[in-house]
Amino acid sequence: MRKFETEQQAVGVIVIIHGALEHHGRYGWLIEMWRAHGFHVITGDLPGQGLTTRAHRGHIDSFDQYVNETLDWVQTAKAYSLPVFVLGHSMGGLTAIRLLQTREIEVDGVILSSPCLGLAEYPPIPLNAITIGLNWIAPEWKVNPGLDVEFTTRDEDTKERTLNDSLTITKVSIRWYRELLKAMKRAFMQLSNFPDIPLLVLQGGDDKIVDKLEVAKWFNQVKSSEKIYKEWVGCYHEIFNEPEKEQIFMYTKNFVDMRLRFLEGR
Repeated sequence: MRKFETEQQAVGVIVIIHGALEHHGRYGWLIEMWRAHGFHVITGDLPGQGLTTRAHRGHIDSFDQYVNETLDWVQTAKAYSLPVFVLGHSMGGLTAIRLLQTREIEVDGVILSSPCLGLAEYPPIPLNAITIGLNWIAPEWKVNPGLDVEFTTRDEDTKERTLNDSLTITKVSIRWYRELLKAMKRAFMQLSNFPDIPLLVLQGGDDKIVDKLEVAKWFNQVKSSEKIYKEWVGCYHEIFNEPEKEQIFMYTKNFVDMRLRFLEGR
């Protein structure tokens, strides 16, 4: 876990949960944008990713490992006694959903960036069936997920940095894949467990990784009295790495600012 504190008078804390196959270091620009606007940032690398471990890179025994890790981040954020907002990207968005569905923790708002609630492409049915058996007999067996960096963003500099990033994971275990599928399924099954808190969902309109129809389906069914769905036309999966990222950040900050004004007025 890492703390990035603002040098200004802090008005809130942002907990950033990164996506699959990556690490918190890829969020340097976003972290600095929040700090520049008076927010502390709490983040880190999820189990099996980034610098957390070398022996089990790309592997988890249970999706709860992500949930428990990020619960610690949120609790650390709450120690500042400031409004806390959770921002999860892709699998990090799914982790945020599962955290709030399964743990009793209060936050002041949630931002989901292209949350992983369904994949744009799944393995062929026969191959998917094989993973069910391998999940029991060889759960740590690793495969290439086939994630092409060209599908993640339109920004050429970001793609080049990703290709040269030694911390980017290139293989995931069978267990990791099955746990991801299970978590996505449970995010829908336990919709009623999602708390009534302000929710902002930001979705790339031309997302080639996550199925945006599943994202919209989940959003439409969740019972939140204050929720916003914003689709960014033409954007790929990593919206905070797209050429429009500054506009997207300001839209996100406006959501947070509105919540802060409400809290101040209570």
